[in-house]
Amino acid sequence: MILTTCAACAAPLAHNAPRCVRCWTRYCDSTCQHDHWRRGHKQMCKKIHRGGNAEQYNADKKYKEAVAVAVEACADDVKGQTCYICTQALHWKTKEGLVRMCACRGTAGFAHVSCLAEQAKILVAEAVENNLGVDAIQARWDRWNVCSLCKQDYHSVVKCALGWGCWKTYLGRPEKNWCRRGAINQLGNGLIAANQHEDALSVREAELSMLRRLGGTEEHILFVQTNLATTYRALGRLEEVMSLRQVVYSGFVKIYGDEHKESLREAYNYASDLFAVRRFAEAKSLLRKTIPVARRVLGESHEVTLKMRQNYAAALCNDPGGATLDDIRKAVTTLEDTERIARRVFGGSHPETTALEKNLRNARAALRARETPLPV
Repeated sequence: MILTTCAACAAPLAHNAPRCVRCWTRYCDSTCQHDHWRRGHKQMCKKIHRGGNAEQYNADKKYKEAVAVAVEACADDVKGQTCYICTQALHWKTKEGLVRMCACRGTAGFAHVSCLAEQAKILVAEAVENNLGVDAIQARWDRWNVCSLCKQDYHSVVKCALGWGCWKTYLGRPEKNWCRRGAINQLGNGLIAANQHEDALSVREAELSMLRRLGGTEEHILFVQTNLATTYRALGRLEEVMSLRQVVYSGFVKIYGDEHKESLREAYNYASDLFAVRRFAEAKSLLRKTIPVARRVLGESHEVTLKMRQNYAAALCNDPGGATLDDIRKAVTTLEDTERIARRVFGGSHPETTALEKNLRNARAALRARETPLPV
């Protein structure tokens, strides 16, 4: 997490809370600061200052921890391989191992997190320096979370490590700087991908508070709110999810129209949350309306289209008040087609593919149970 609580008592802090004059560690008040000094901060203060002060020191530490976790998670997959960026098995400086959690297969896509982070940093800096325009800068920025080879998002703990890498790179910039604002979003996404939901929540809440304080646009606030709702969902706080989700979906449609990719992405999120609170009829109605649009606008193989179709099939199977035999057959057919596409696009080990396989097994089991005659 980022530093949003008092270092002494862990109480939530205002953005302008008092801090140590040397290392910028933040506290509720002078009482907490003095208490923390006596309990060990005196020995750490100079070290934190030399490390770039409190937020930078924390981010560097979290980044190293996240890289170690990612390398360990990928260890079996990367044996005998080299980084496609630096061509080495071990990183020349950090001595870290390789990772690969995208959609690359075979001998493609192996890299060091540090190489990926450095490459993204350089590409973004070049685009900004040469005034390449918004689209080019965004394409370069996407390298913080998208593989340059397979063009698919990194996932799980590799995405988390890159999120920390992005945050530690830009956190020292002013709050209004777009790179810093983008970096806090990347960090939140990475924490969610690694199932570190409590930490992600503190990041999302800090991001929303910052935007409101700085007078962020309605569009930007909507993006942060949808991420916050996703975090609430992961923590099981469904009442807070539903209070946000409908407002956010309506906001996106108002700004973009109902055929824009962001409106379609939020339609999926809204339908997914309707499913979670067992409002199956509403979820199916929304997906019947938006799936044909997603297939036409985004394409059959886009992640949002695949997720929409998966959720629609799940809603067909799981609606306790209206799952007919034809509904279950349709769900199986939909999942079979969607799973084939996901396997081709993402590979067999990607989380989207494995989730589809699980849902397909469940749907087939439900179909067998409905088609098997009861014993006389």
